[in-house]
Amino acid sequence: MPGLRSIKGKRVTLADVAAHAGVDTSVVSRIVNDDPVLNVRPETRERVKAALKELGYRPNAAARSLRTSQTGTLGLFLPDFANPVYAEIITGAEVAAAEQGFVLVTGSSTVSGSSRRAYLDLLGQGRVDGLLLSGEAFTTDIRKELQEFDLPYLLINRRVRGLNRYIILDDERAARLAVDHLIGLGHTAIAHIAGPANADTARRRRAGYEQAMKAAGLGAKDISVIAADYTPEGGVRAMEQVLSSKRRPTAVVVANIASAIGALHAALAMGLKVPEELSIVAIHDSPLAAFLTPPLTTVRMPLHDLGYQAVQLLLESSRTKPLEHVVEGPTELIVRSSTGPVPSTTARRGR
Repeated sequence: MPGLRSIKGKRVTLADVAAHAGVDTSVVSRIVNDDPVLNVRPETRERVKAALKELGYRPNAAARSLRTSQTGTLGLFLPDFANPVYAEIITGAEVAAAEQGFVLVTGSSTVSGSSRRAYLDLLGQGRVDGLLLSGEAFTTDIRKELQEFDLPYLLINRRVRGLNRYIILDDERAARLAVDHLIGLGHTAIAHIAGPANADTARRRRAGYEQAMKAAGLGAKDISVIAADYTPEGGVRAMEQVLSSKRRPTAVVVANIASAIGALHAALAMGLKVPEELSIVAIHDSPLAAFLTPPLTTVRMPLHDLGYQAVQLLLESSRTKPLEHVVEGPTELIVRSSTGPVPSTTARRGR
């Protein structure tokens, strides 16, 4: 093969491909970049494509970004990587980005020495073509920051006043499913371990919890809500508070899988049998949930779809138009061993 030996051991260039195919370098460049106005014979185009494949040509991403003013990279900012919820979002976003020819770069506010502002400053210097922003670290001051960078953005499962570009899950429905499951088992004393008070997801899940309780004829006096952060430690503290109340519930809906793991641990440590004395159900699912003792009943939400659709919408929508999207993927109850019928003694007491 002419030209193969001469380029062995070094990066294949457009000139190498042009020499191999017997055409001008500019022709190869225009074919590589899918120039719509290039007029060449079909056999010439096929010969160049064959040479590109045969020589193993790889486009120079840095040079291409200079020509197109695009980096081929998207940024995703998360509160932390420890929360199992974010793994599925990242996976979905990576799949969608790869399908569109983009690379996904992720950052976290928990990395030592980093912050949301520092991360946005870094990415805002022309390093990414768009931003996906997840978690509760974003308050109303983010509007000014995003305007400074003039980058397309999309909030993931988070709404902020003054920003009308977001994609969210149906958190209200998820909470209603959890409560309805417990009510179907005979529970009426159902507490809710919510998320942080400033978290949009926590507000929506609390709203769903209250809607389901009231729809079942359970009024304000029956509603018990304890705020916690989305961590196992937060779940432990909240469950200890729930179980120390005068009117101990027979069931608890926990707003997050990480805090539910802590809540389950606290209940068992305090000597309660789950589910014989206390039923627990969590919003969001995780492979870990099936291997807890007892396995945890959860509401599985379309986190992969959330990440996937976020990338699609970011790339396909106009940056100047509002975008308010609710993912319509499946939200389903996964019944495991942490939920059961209301304790019989409590049931008799309520008659």
